[in-house]
Amino acid sequence: MVKDIIETAKAKMGKTADVLRNELMAIRAGRANPQLLDRISVDYYGTMTPLTQMANITAPEPRLLVISLWDVKALPAVEKAILKSDLGLNPTNDGKVIRLALPELTEERRRDLTKVVRKSTEDAKVAIRAIRRDAIEQLKKLKKDSGVPEDEEKKAEDDMQKLTDNAIKDLDRICADKEKEIMDVR
Repeated sequence: MVKDIIETAKAKMGKTADVLRNELMAIRAGRANPQLLDRISVDYYGTMTPLTQMANITAPEPRLLVISLWDVKALPAVEKAILKSDLGLNPTNDGKVIRLALPELTEERRRDLTKVVRKSTEDAKVAIRAIRRDAIEQLKKLKKDSGVPEDEEKKAEDDMQKLTDNAIKDLDRICADKEKEIMDVR
């Protein structure tokens, strides 16, 4: 039972790190990345459809994304969705594909993006600490209910703390990698 609580917490912490990675992929780092468009949904025949399910998105050049739609009639709806998004990109189309040119990031914009990265990382750390707190509460409840020995509970709490420390180090590494990517001027 103690092992189950720790394993569940470990899985939740891993998912938290995955969520942070996915969140940070959507932050523009100066290079064109098709994952920038993962969060965009298009009103496609009355249904909000993720852009990734409607088109093939490629990055043929470091500062260019090309969106090849499977249904060319959806071009205006896709352009509208991109313009509405918080990406700040202006799509251009030639009747067949949409091109998104990514402008060079200014130093100030890079610093703003690193602040966003740090905030997302801090939110993830708070989630990790909440997972630890919940697991420790479950361990104490288990001790009270089924009489788990105190030394076993203490060992489990120490294991939880080590797990938490490792998860937070992982988040810090993810954050540092993304900040380096953002501040890298090519």
